[in-house]
Amino acid sequence: MKAVVIARFGELKSTLRRGMRGPQALAFLPALALAAFWLGGEAMLIIVALGLPLLLVSLGEFGDRRPNRDTPLQQSDVVNASGATALCEKILNDAREANLSTACFQFEVEGLEEIAQRAGENTADALRELTLTRIRNTLRSDDQAFRLSDTRYVAMVAPAMKLDLESLLQLATRLQSALEEPASFDNAMRFLSVSIGFCGSQRLKAGTTGDDLFEAAQIALAEAVVNGPSAIRAWSENMRAAHQAQKSLQNEVDKALDNGQIQPWFQPQVCTSTGKISGVEALARWIHPDRGIVPPAHFLRCLEEAGRMDRLNEVILQHSMTALRSWDQQGLEIPRVSVNFSEVELRDPRLVERIQWELDRFGLTAPRLGIEVLETVIAEAPEGIVARNIVALGELGAQIDLDDFGTGHASLNALRRFRVHRLKIDRSFVTRIDRDEDQHRMLAAVLGMADRLGLETLAEGVESVGEHALLAQLGCDHVQGFGIARPMPADQIVEWAAEYTRKIADTQILGRKSG
Repeated sequence: MKAVVIARFGELKSTLRRGMRGPQALAFLPALALAAFWLGGEAMLIIVALGLPLLLVSLGEFGDRRPNRDTPLQQSDVVNASGATALCEKILNDAREANLSTACFQFEVEGLEEIAQRAGENTADALRELTLTRIRNTLRSDDQAFRLSDTRYVAMVAPAMKLDLESLLQLATRLQSALEEPASFDNAMRFLSVSIGFCGSQRLKAGTTGDDLFEAAQIALAEAVVNGPSAIRAWSENMRAAHQAQKSLQNEVDKALDNGQIQPWFQPQVCTSTGKISGVEALARWIHPDRGIVPPAHFLRCLEEAGRMDRLNEVILQHSMTALRSWDQQGLEIPRVSVNFSEVELRDPRLVERIQWELDRFGLTAPRLGIEVLETVIAEAPEGIVARNIVALGELGAQIDLDDFGTGHASLNALRRFRVHRLKIDRSFVTRIDRDEDQHRMLAAVLGMADRLGLETLAEGVESVGEHALLAQLGCDHVQGFGIARPMPADQIVEWAAEYTRKIADTQILGRKSG
């Protein structure tokens, strides 16, 4: 009972504080003076008159201490991680004293960097200011919000009675809707996507600190970003364990690159018209001595955060060249090996020179190397070093594959300009094409367009005989997926290729006999 009374008093105090700010506080003066006179006569009236100014000051009568929400960002609107942690500590202590709950929200805004590149930093800064304004306008007046970096924000919710998971999730949804509302700048509509992670104090163990609350929201945000764009995640104890495991991987990944634990496995690609092996794709795999095979999504994120993607590319390229030369020496015909290149690697001003050196070192010609580039990279980098490198690699003779085609917005002019040789059709277009008529028609349209443009096509994610057969009928040139073969180490490719060649030969013999 005592706890409930304390909690109610805390909420009443918060309500009074909000109500007694600014000019509206003057409306209370006559009522308070009259009540004091009737209840205690002249003596009570004098006490109230003398004590009221102190009460109003303590409740914040002389205005909101927070910055005006409609003004541009001031220095006080930006905090670092330690400052935000201190604020979390204070608000958590306030909540505990009043037997109430609080929460921390963190936001990652995606799209600001692209806007800065295309429209300039002034427009991006204006959107950063608008984002903080929108956060504050969506929250209550006692809540606090700040910017942590160019793309990240934090908000602390003032102590309140009902801050359970459902109410916090509803608040996160309202915040996301407000932040993703299109904004007009420079006669153009600007669109942002926002991922949100949050943690309520009710989900934390007794005795936790502001640092724990801030870190929990940070972990939830990291999970949201991985599952984004526009994902919302609430912190849970399981997330902490996963985060700790991720940090452990991050500490080991550098050594793994240097001691040869991370190497390419190769997934075969076959021609639909001849049935022959037309190439392989190099896919990074980490064979951990204790954990076994670490999923690529886990360690690739570690490498990105550590800024080591360029080193990974060097390792994968060297091992791929070594494997290709080894297969040649064993008499195995693998026409080409394809290697994925991220935007980070494509920004290397010496990339073309380095690749030419590697080809010469292994005695290989440029057409035997496939450069896989995401469609989003081509769509978002029409100019600059990325574009120049892709064009130069095509001029060198390397085959440019546009990866995950259909998920980006590359123009037809970009396909010609970058000398794209082959479209890799995303698996989302391939799945269920033998059972889904709409999927069938969509894929047929994509293949028809590629044929008219003179581009080869490769469908990835092929998992069934039906999908394989229908793709061949529709005119897709090459296929790749678990239905053909899973990725495997370089030394297993020789054995697989021999077995696969025998099956193809037996099938052709049976076909001639039945004919």
